[in-house]
Amino acid sequence: MSDLIARIDGTAGRITLNRPDALNALTYDMCLEIESLLDLWEADPNVSLIIFDAAGDRAFCAGGDITMMYSTAEAGDFEYGRKFWTDEYRLNAKLAICPKPIVSFMHGFTMGGGVGLGCHVPHRVVCENSQIAMPECGIGLVPDAGGSLLLARAPGRFGEYLGTTTSRMGPADAIFVGFADHFILQEQWGAVIQSLCDTGSTEALESFAQDPNPAPLMAIEAEVTEFFRGEYFGDIVINLQHTSGDFATKTLKKLSRSSPLAMAATIEMIHRVRGLDDIVRALEMEYRFTYRAAEQGDFIEGIRAMVIDKDKSPKWQHSLTGSLLPAASAMLRPLGANSLNLTER
Repeated sequence: MSDLIARIDGTAGRITLNRPDALNALTYDMCLEIESLLDLWEADPNVSLIIFDAAGDRAFCAGGDITMMYSTAEAGDFEYGRKFWTDEYRLNAKLAICPKPIVSFMHGFTMGGGVGLGCHVPHRVVCENSQIAMPECGIGLVPDAGGSLLLARAPGRFGEYLGTTTSRMGPADAIFVGFADHFILQEQWGAVIQSLCDTGSTEALESFAQDPNPAPLMAIEAEVTEFFRGEYFGDIVINLQHTSGDFATKTLKKLSRSSPLAMAATIEMIHRVRGLDDIVRALEMEYRFTYRAAEQGDFIEGIRAMVIDKDKSPKWQHSLTGSLLPAASAMLRPLGANSLNLTER
């Protein structure tokens, strides 16, 4: 059975992710095939728009398939992961600048690489069970696949908060912070997609869209602004540690689960990307970290603890209160001749 179901339906090019037992995680071959389809349909005058959805009940796409990255990196082969990220990031950039409308229907879990696939396009649909997150710090990575740009564009300091705490967003939160556009009940998706295919127009999205409940994140906006406005990750931790209250306690507990190195680099990266506001520059910044993640960072240990052994007790290189800025800055240094190249396949 193919991992992708691709076809032209009326005026629409349709791609359905078809790995429901793996939460539709993206494999390397899937990234390359999706890119080829984008190139093909961009040039096809009979295709007016492109639609992404996914099989199964649990997820649109829970991220990249990291098990192969782990096994190769753990054996000392760092090139596989670097190649995967290079080609995935090229796909992310193409999705963001595609001249034809793209609509993503993101039910269930949409995380990491799934965000890179579904959240850079101009029309992003969520439903009542959507859960969107950038959980990379929990496995020793930084929010990537262009996720740093989405976080940098989030209102206030929610980008810093969501990127480091790896908190999940329901549909209302996803729309509030800019990861989604339309809330449409999942039972209506079939009718919406049929209209898109028949008309080649995205007007049906507005017709079916409803206002979701108020975003829960709005209730903690003042606290997020107060505690996550620090210039460095260490500032955030110190402020939280010297404050009593429910928000500080819960947030420190969330931060304690993730790689301190990755979180420190995430804060630095979001601040840099916010000033650039460019998908290609964001991907280049992310690649500086992911290029080094297995060889110099916490990536191998994070995958071991969370995915392979599942003991959920990673032994990170650094402590939450340690001096993290030098190490984080080193992970984000320019790569010179090894810099991300999005022109070669």
